[in-house]
Amino acid sequence: MISIIIPTYNEEKALPKTLQALLSQPGEFETILVDGGSTDRTRAVVADHISLTQHSVLSTVQLITAPKGRASQMNAGAKEAKGELLLFLHADTILPDGAIQRLNDMETDQSIQAGGFMHQFSGDDWRLKCISFLDNFRCTRSRIIYGDQALFVRRTLFEQLGGFPNQPILEDVAFCERLIKVANPLLLYPPVITDARKFIKMGIWRSFIRVLLIILHVEFRLPTLPRVFFQDVR
Repeated sequence: MISIIIPTYNEEKALPKTLQALLSQPGEFETILVDGGSTDRTRAVVADHISLTQHSVLSTVQLITAPKGRASQMNAGAKEAKGELLLFLHADTILPDGAIQRLNDMETDQSIQAGGFMHQFSGDDWRLKCISFLDNFRCTRSRIIYGDQALFVRRTLFEQLGGFPNQPILEDVAFCERLIKVANPLLLYPPVITDARKFIKMGIWRSFIRVLLIILHVEFRLPTLPRVFFQDVR
């Protein structure tokens, strides 16, 4: 079984589409949403989907809470998970069709210890396509999987690595830097699709520079980027 872990915080806009797409997937999986104190309708959205799946045999939905912060929330979800594979999914990101069944088929192959998906933004803006191209090139080269690429990892390996480090930013990068020392993550295609709303709201060129600086920061071990650089856009 696959355990899908989704950290949420004020995600009422994107979450309904993500859950609708996820719960329409065939395969055996559970969905654990970990809320970090939402003040909008996020919890109500989750409750609606819990009621829709309460009689399902192959998929279940549950909601738990944890202190705000992706690392804290994802680690809390991992502790509740029952699946062989843990998949960490952003609330505004949609898995490609057939992804769950594909991962179900991989469960018995112990040579596959971790992986993620190539990435694409919603919409047709060429600037967003350029950002995804750069990000996918970076990932193919480094095998460092970012949080919006639906990272998956075997539960035992996740626990051996100590989960996500308790830091406010770039917890996904820090975890994958440890991961690639002991495993070769598999990169899957078709890509996941991330809602471009937040990038558009922030400004596409500003978002482009932001992504480029993160890549340079990771590649060349530059000093830690300031917290304000990762402003919370809803």
